[in-house]
Amino acid sequence: MVARASLPTVVIVGRPNVGKSTLFNALTGQRRALVGDEPGMTRDRIYGEADYFGRRFELVDTGGIIVNDAEMIPSQILKQARVALKEAAHIIYLIDGRTEITGADRDLAKMLHKLGKPVTLVVNKIDSTKSERLTDDFYALSFKDVFPVSAEHRIGFDELLEHVTAGFAVTPEEEESTAQKIKVAIIGRPNVGKSTLLNALTGQERSIVSEIAGTTRDAVDETVKRDDTEYVFVDTAGIRRKGKTTAMAEKLSVVMARRHIRLANVVLLVVDASEGVVALDATIAGYAHEEGRATIIVANKWDTVKEGKRVWEERIRDEMKFLAYAPIAFISAKTGAGVPQLFRLVRDAYQSASKRITTGELNRFIGMVEFDKDLKVHYMTQASVRPPTFIAFTDKGKELHFSTERYLINQLRQRFGFEGTPIEIKVKRR
Repeated sequence: MVARASLPTVVIVGRPNVGKSTLFNALTGQRRALVGDEPGMTRDRIYGEADYFGRRFELVDTGGIIVNDAEMIPSQILKQARVALKEAAHIIYLIDGRTEITGADRDLAKMLHKLGKPVTLVVNKIDSTKSERLTDDFYALSFKDVFPVSAEHRIGFDELLEHVTAGFAVTPEEEESTAQKIKVAIIGRPNVGKSTLLNALTGQERSIVSEIAGTTRDAVDETVKRDDTEYVFVDTAGIRRKGKTTAMAEKLSVVMARRHIRLANVVLLVVDASEGVVALDATIAGYAHEEGRATIIVANKWDTVKEGKRVWEERIRDEMKFLAYAPIAFISAKTGAGVPQLFRLVRDAYQSASKRITTGELNRFIGMVEFDKDLKVHYMTQASVRPPTFIAFTDKGKELHFSTERYLINQLRQRFGFEGTPIEIKVKRR
């Protein structure tokens, strides 16, 4: 890990409740800062690290600043913020785009102008074409660089980070010594072999295995390190049909399993190859797809199946058309056959889901894509990763027809890869 002192520092400042902690969590990819509707949730400086195409930097979240407030807590927050601002290479001044400019906004702007450091005014909560027009009002604070974003929906990050990190050095990969950590949720209906798979992946009896369906109630996790990558495998309770979950403990285990899907980077969807694909398998797969998680279909108990892989794959593709992007691994968790390949598949899926394409590359790509005559896509930008989310700016601004969206996603996959991960397309009017 690069020493903190060697990284440029970007400090987020703003008055209370404008979304600083939400922006901090989104840019660092972690839940370090508390987020809530109550103003003043953050009081101390919170540090994290962020990366934009190899330009690594330290990000600092500060408490809500009210410059001329004499109260004890606000004055301590300002004192903490001044320490961070002194070290800053760049300052992000975050403001709420849904409110008018206040006296506190102007006071903070004056203080930042006096520092003589690069300041970017970021107008938050701009998540629609209508609210985007409000951005112009904030040029009154006399900052040259103004960027509209939605921290909650992760819109506008590509342009913002391209600007903020423009002068930062690219950190060579060999300087990064910490292992990449990938959180993997093992999901599926009861008794398909999830716990056996966890034991096979970790090489130990980490999870209880039984012929009785539903043996696992709590999520069991284990970390395995391979080739500078840490895999944190989470074995979740088998997800049953709602009508079959009567006991409170069973219902809670379903809720927790779905929560672990949301928290995972990659999902291993385990199905019983000897039984084929059933409706509940597709339902559970839908949970992972809806959460935008990179997914690998694991056909377990393959040693008991006599038919060929091609026949079985055609059947599963037909049952789960929405998971066409997910690779299929044929394994036997009991014998260990095929299990080692899962590490590579997980790593590749995670990297696909984390891939960023520059706006320039996307615009060149859009120039080569042929759309219907009644649709004009002016340009495209990537808003976020995991899942890769793109915003297409069109002449109409309404949602794309299903077939057009599918065509555009297929073209993105053909040009840039993205195997193993869903892709989201959002549309805005230019």
